[in-house]
Amino acid sequence: MAQVKTRSAEARDLDAVAALFDAYRQFYEMPADLPLARRYLGERFERRESVILVAEDARGTLVGFTQLYPAFCSVAADRTFVLYDLFVTPSARGTGAGRALMEAAEAHARAAGAARLELQTAKTNRIGQSLYESCGWKRDELFYVYAKALKP
Repeated sequence: MAQVKTRSAEARDLDAVAALFDAYRQFYEMPADLPLARRYLGERFERRESVILVAEDARGTLVGFTQLYPAFCSVAADRTFVLYDLFVTPSARGTGAGRALMEAAEAHARAAGAARLELQTAKTNRIGQSLYESCGWKRDELFYVYAKALKP
């Protein structure tokens, strides 16, 4: 198994992370749009609105990323993080990169004093669900998730 390391993304990683983010969006059936991906992530970096963690292989090539958004839980009166994005390149799947990113996200949230991490995934994303459950995540059976689109 190849050695995979995780770390916080830096500004110098923007182009490589944008390419991964664009591939992630395509996985969820969005059209390819690398300029949009770069602009969106660039704004998150500049405004410090998210935490982006990357996985790199033994050659130092970025092979995956996860993006966390800080949030709060009113009921618990505590900090949380939403693990919104997780993507590993097809060639790096099975190397432990996804698990390493999940562990890095948990370590970051713990260090920030968060009460919990949350995520949502497509019902069809069986591979992701298997990873999350093997990392100790539990599927919510108490709450429904609702959304209301405000843009087309």
